Amino acid sequence: MRFVILLLATLVSLQSPSLAQESRSAPAMDVARSTALAERLAIPFASDLAGAADAPVFAWVENARGVRNVMVARAGETARRLTDYHKDDGSEIYGLALSPDGTRIAFVRGGDASFADESLPNTGQAVEAPDQTVYLVDLGTDAAPRTIGRGHDPLFSPDGRSLLFVRSGTIMVSTGEGDARRVADLRGNAGDFSWSPDGTRILFRELRSGHSIVGTVDVERGRLLYLGATLGHSSDPAFSPDGRAVAFIQFRDPPARFDDSRQSFWSVRVANLATGDVRTVWSAPEGEGGQYYGTRGRNLFWTASDHLLFPFEGSGWLHVMAVPAKGGPARDLTPDANEVENFVPTPDGRGVVYSANPGDLDSRTLWQVDIATGADRQLTDDRHFSFFPVFGGNRLAATLTDARSPAHMVVVDTMEPLGPAPSVAAYAVPQTVRFAAEDGMMIHAQYFRGVGVGDGPRPALIFAHGGPRRQMIAGFHPIFYYHNTYIRNQEFAAQGYDVLSVNFRSGTNYGRAFREAPETGREGASEYQDILAGARWLAARPGVDPARIGIWGGSWGGYLAALALARDSDVFAAGVDLHGVHAMVRPVPDSYAPDEVAAIQQLQWDSSPMGAIEDWRSPVLLIHGDDDQNVDYRQSLLLARELTARGVPFEELAIPNERHDFFRYESWLEALEATGDFFDRRLEQTR
Repeated sequence: MRFVILLLATLVSLQSPSLAQESRSAPAMDVARSTALAERLAIPFASDLAGAADAPVFAWVENARGVRNVMVARAGETARRLTDYHKDDGSEIYGLALSPDGTRIAFVRGGDASFADESLPNTGQAVEAPDQTVYLVDLGTDAAPRTIGRGHDPLFSPDGRSLLFVRSGTIMVSTGEGDARRVADLRGNAGDFSWSPDGTRILFRELRSGHSIVGTVDVERGRLLYLGATLGHSSDPAFSPDGRAVAFIQFRDPPARFDDSRQSFWSVRVANLATGDVRTVWSAPEGEGGQYYGTRGRNLFWTASDHLLFPFEGSGWLHVMAVPAKGGPARDLTPDANEVENFVPTPDGRGVVYSANPGDLDSRTLWQVDIATGADRQLTDDRHFSFFPVFGGNRLAATLTDARSPAHMVVVDTMEPLGPAPSVAAYAVPQTVRFAAEDGMMIHAQYFRGVGVGDGPRPALIFAHGGPRRQMIAGFHPIFYYHNTYIRNQEFAAQGYDVLSVNFRSGTNYGRAFREAPETGREGASEYQDILAGARWLAARPGVDPARIGIWGGSWGGYLAALALARDSDVFAAGVDLHGVHAMVRPVPDSYAPDEVAAIQQLQWDSSPMGAIEDWRSPVLLIHGDDDQNVDYRQSLLLARELTARGVPFEELAIPNERHDFFRYESWLEALEATGDFFDRRLEQTR
């Protein structure tokens, strides 16, 4: 078949030298524009909020101009910077853990939070890649952080005297004095750690090839116990309040040929630690929600009121359910929430705090609901986007943003910032708009109207996010990648571009039917029609020049940008593709018979930019870090060679040692400056 021959030819070409498209030298850029972008990208960004179990003490990571430091604050007091790092060296800080009394903190510096046990990143291009290291700090002193050992996922014991961490499946325990003690060697990647209430056992989830299991380690006796292993996945383990039992979620994925099956694929189970007996407390009914889907945080809690809390999509929306730990019917605690993004029980175990978008699918507010009565109340107002609720003792904090204020931490009951709360007064509030795709699907987007220009004609841009399990909002995003792209879109608008950021189907927060829309990605690229509809919506705006519409995006958004240029160069005059996927062909699951495999792979090819490359005419800028662990760098090598062979104009920006979400400020600045410069030249943007 033609596509198989072409695929083999391109893959063979990756093994041998070839002529590359010559990089164009960028002309001198507008200094004022470049300076504004550089200043905005340098604004402090706060993330990774953590709280102490028994004290109103919070910690988070501040990233300012690529320099990451740990911040700490007691509610009502001034925050202080706990560390003194001062270089944009690409070293991430993550995994913050406070002791229960809030007097000590552990954190990880170095490595990659998303690929903790894999090859070490060296985005700062040091002679030797920095280790992934766990550090410990006593908050009552001015002492520098102490090295505890190489690893990640630190967690204090209930009495605060011991600290566990893990490296490549080996669980270590340290008291902060002397060498850490090895307590268990596991075969797979371990995570989801917790200590038993008495501090004698460690609970974990172990991810193995194609399945996962949960287990405990008796720290003093050196005993390893696995609980309720199945032919599937066990996840989100949680101790009972008395430490005698463990609850976990058990699920299996449907086979590929029945990916729309409405059978029951998951349940909530409880294991007795004394006997090893496992019982099913609740099973998903057949129908909507029969397949497991969780939030971006922990998905199972055993409360002090003896309830198990977990997410469920039985209504077509992700809600929080409560079931008695002894078993019984589950109750929907958030029937009016639309989509719950993350949740956490209150310290007394009587309530739940959650982030959701009730009433407005493009909003995000915090709510609290009483488990016994179902009575709820709104905690944050509609002027902000509120994310990631975290308790420190009995005080609640969260991450807030809005159109002008990037992610910062606040104490929710007073709405007082815990630390710096920068803002950009010049940024206008993007307009939330809706339009219909060709098949009638309603699509939400944010419209950045170009400022400082007349009625036109002016250029316009489509922005496609990555994931695709994401939702862009009409404000700064709490994820660093989209914090940066939001700034770039605002700066485009300040330069006179109209920008439409499209929340295409397969994204989150619009319900299961939207997220699991049929024929997306390699199964038909149905989400592309949302991108095309967005371009047509933009072209119809007063003053927009339909001949000067560009598109840009990263990761899955890079895939969609490349697909747009390949399929519709008459619509999209130019594009920027950051680390996109260009050949979607992959091995077919064993569920399919041999004679079905070729047709499936043909569809994958037809859903790829490579499948329409013969029609590609518009210029493109390709940007990729060559240590990308999410999207193989070879995807861009492949596309560059294929475009060269066809005489399609392209420019390139290769960033040695960078990862997918660029670790360094300088890399983000270089990439986003190049993006603006490319569109200015290719779309002939003038003020």
